[in-house]
Amino acid sequence: MSPTGATKHERCGWCGDDPLYVAYHDDEWGVPEYDDGALFEKLVLDGFQAGLAWITILKKRDSFRAAFDGFKPETIVRYGDKDIARLLGDAGIVRHRGKIEATIGNARAYLDIMDKEPNGFSGYLWSFVDGKPVVSTSRNWKDMPAATPMSMALSKDLKKRGFKFCGPTIVYAFAQAVGMFNDHQTTCVRHAECAALAR
Repeated sequence: MSPTGATKHERCGWCGDDPLYVAYHDDEWGVPEYDDGALFEKLVLDGFQAGLAWITILKKRDSFRAAFDGFKPETIVRYGDKDIARLLGDAGIVRHRGKIEATIGNARAYLDIMDKEPNGFSGYLWSFVDGKPVVSTSRNWKDMPAATPMSMALSKDLKKRGFKFCGPTIVYAFAQAVGMFNDHQTTCVRHAECAALAR
């Protein structure tokens, strides 16, 4: 048993039994992420998720990475009309002009933050939780809110800096995924394991 009383195989109730989702839950979701580029990729993908199920994005993630040049902001920021047309014709991704154009703008906003913030994109994001994960005490994932004061504040600031498709609900889902919030329910074995990974 884990220190929280979770048995080896207990997982959050949202996980289900899809092998891709199980692997995502067990290996990625809630793990504190501090890499600038990985955080940018996840925020972009969460923006593409708007109106869709995360499993849809997860199944297309490799295609997204190929289509968007590995989510390198320095490359994406130079995308023009031909690139937008290419992406709109790529059945491997979510073909939504607004989200594609937002990604180009988001790359520009990301590079601006990297230029202006002494601790980069990661330091900027993590400053909204004082540099350490907010740890959930909930035993049931259904008790989690759709947004929090922190996600509202971060969403507002991201928009002010030029980001799009980053509303409070999207930002909260992002913050949970990258471990800014350790929202594994306390009966889940990953709750304690993710807590131990925080800096």
